[in-house]
Amino acid sequence: MSSTVVTSVVVLGSLSLLFGVLIAVATKKLWVWEDPRIDDVTAMLPGSNCGACGQPGCRAFAEGAIAGRVQPAQCTVMNADGVKAVAEYLGVDAGAANKRVARLLCGGGSDLAICKAEYRGLETCAAAAAVAGGGKGCSWACLGLADCERSCTFDAIFMNDRDLPVVIPSLCTACGDCVEACPKDLFTLMPAEQKLIVQCRSLLEGSAADALCAAACNACGRCAVDAAPGLIQMKNGLAVIDYSKNALADPSATRRCPTNAIVWVEGMQFMHGRRTAPAAGSHHEAVRA
Repeated sequence: MSSTVVTSVVVLGSLSLLFGVLIAVATKKLWVWEDPRIDDVTAMLPGSNCGACGQPGCRAFAEGAIAGRVQPAQCTVMNADGVKAVAEYLGVDAGAANKRVARLLCGGGSDLAICKAEYRGLETCAAAAAVAGGGKGCSWACLGLADCERSCTFDAIFMNDRDLPVVIPSLCTACGDCVEACPKDLFTLMPAEQKLIVQCRSLLEGSAADALCAAACNACGRCAVDAAPGLIQMKNGLAVIDYSKNALADPSATRRCPTNAIVWVEGMQFMHGRRTAPAAGSHHEAVRA
């Protein structure tokens, strides 16, 4: 073996040894201890990584729970037993979280909203909205092509026979996927305790609103008169609810609405992902909640 080859082997060997030592030292110096409970809690969580808890994923939620930044009950996907198990494992209080649900702000189904044109193309709301805003006369109307239903990984949304999405509150985790999916911005996440909802976003008033949709808010103002003082105001042709006064809300604000644009959503019942009959005495359909 020539001296050149021997020299090369020695140099390479020395470099390998040097780099190995450097890596070992760096690993020891830069090593960060991680609480082994993080893996355990992460395994106990649903693994949906939906972000409804306000954390970027289940592992981040586990880290927050261990650090005391979040409470187990803030995971809206876990059932009560799962929340209890995490709380007991960590030795902390389970806490409480106000359930939020997605609400649809449109009641203009295919039986009530005027259709100005027949849309033929890719069967998605996003595609239809890109073509002159869709086929409905109301610029704010639900297009009924189920982008929200397809986006929901929890099967909490289905389309009814009026081509409107229905949210099943017991399955909704408030992940926000439907909010992102709707090109008309018709979904919003609200505390479940807020039961008085205006299901219209049209800024038209009077006959102009009525001409495009039989379920439109026509700015008649009756709800504002019937509700508790200050609870509802008319702004830009639309009834606007002040939810800071939600404790004053009750169904009385809905009783004289000529179009059922404002609804009280308490008492909805669902069976196997489909709506059952509304509660006795109710004149507002659950399909619009």
